[in-house]
Amino acid sequence: MVEILIVASVIVGAFIVALAVAQNSIFVARSALYSAQAGFLLEEGVQAVKILRDNDWDNISALSASTTYYPAFSSGTWTLSATPSTVGNFTRIVEMDSVNRDNSTGDISSSGTDDPGTKLFTVTVSWAGGPQNFSKTLSFYLSDIFTE
Repeated sequence: MVEILIVASVIVGAFIVALAVAQNSIFVARSALYSAQAGFLLEEGVQAVKILRDNDWDNISALSASTTYYPAFSSGTWTLSATPSTVGNFTRIVEMDSVNRDNSTGDISSSGTDDPGTKLFTVTVSWAGGPQNFSKTLSFYLSDIFTE
């Protein structure tokens, strides 16, 4: 009888450990999937801003610094809207900041004069992953390359 209890305890313990491993592997797989999807949405956000620039620099220069925008695809092109939007479980935001250039070197600098032909963009994709919130961020400079 004692041997049966020991064997049953070992089997139950192994089953509980197997369930815990399965639960953690599902969480890790889901996290990896969400992270990959967020990476694609991040790149799409960058491309949306580049398309806005390619269509007309006024699309970029008309944006307000430090304002949160949301990329939206409508009428066959990308726009930036102040209306929050989500893509499935993900929220994607775009923020734009002005860029200063050093007067003597022409390099981007925290001091110097404002360069209206260059802007700093930050695209952030965030999502809820169970009890935690996650995000990926990508910052890049964009210049008015079509105006002489």
